[in-house]
Amino acid sequence: MPFSSVRRSAVLALAAAAVLAVVSCSSGDDAASGSSGSPASSSSTEGGTYLALGDSVPFGYRGGEANTEYQDAANFSGYPDAVGDELGLDVLNAACPGETTASFLDATAPSNGCENTPALPAGFRTVYPLHVDYASAQQSQLDYAVQTLEARDDVELVTLQIGANDAFRCQATTPDRCTTELAGVVDTVGKNVATVLDALRNGAGYDGTIVVVTYYSLDYADATTTTGTQLLNTALTNAAATADAEVADAFAAFEPEAEAAGGSSIAAGLVLPGDVHPSEDGQRLLTDAVMSAVNG
Repeated sequence: MPFSSVRRSAVLALAAAAVLAVVSCSSGDDAASGSSGSPASSSSTEGGTYLALGDSVPFGYRGGEANTEYQDAANFSGYPDAVGDELGLDVLNAACPGETTASFLDATAPSNGCENTPALPAGFRTVYPLHVDYASAQQSQLDYAVQTLEARDDVELVTLQIGANDAFRCQATTPDRCTTELAGVVDTVGKNVATVLDALRNGAGYDGTIVVVTYYSLDYADATTTTGTQLLNTALTNAAATADAEVADAFAAFEPEAEAAGGSSIAAGLVLPGDVHPSEDGQRLLTDAVMSAVNG
């Protein structure tokens, strides 16, 4: 999700959906433990595996209110599905809506709707299934990734898109909506992403292709929104360089079509109306960006 100083409420939509479910219904044992019960992989069976990591953008977003369809992660589709199809790879999508770089490293750390929310100790993962089965509610996304890479020798691609929720959580928890804290947040994102990539490379010993996916802007005509997104993307790009990872430039991918619509990614049909998540057309551009990074 791209950083914007004006769309905090939209960012918290998935977190609110999870909280609603906690209040209105009781989750089953699988949901409570973070286990999905759905197939661990999807897409093609040509051979080889693609491990997708990150937040709600790679997880996939379908919009609407929380309902029974949220009980099946297959109802959420994002660019990893399309990339897997194009490359002929099975997809292991371990992403979680609302994940911050801190909660990516440690499932007990502050999240923006994955493991917990700024208001409640509940989030998407505690109520709804993910695309893959984590070992337990305490297992972090990083631990799942390292465990997967250590256990499998057929992983040909790893993508990582994470960091925007750090800024969104800061917006939700600071009096000035992260105006003075942004530089520190971006610095933390860069350090945490570098830690993640080091764990994949040196901890798990993975020497295959890693693509770090940056974020698009909601409004390329809004200097504040664009500057915040670019700061975040610079931190991600710098972290990628330390781990010999490629970069999929989502900012550049969205820019031409958004500018043709006056700068707005929503007006261009790339982002869902009144939201921050990519539309089907937006996911197509993200797919193209990842494929360009993979193909060099």
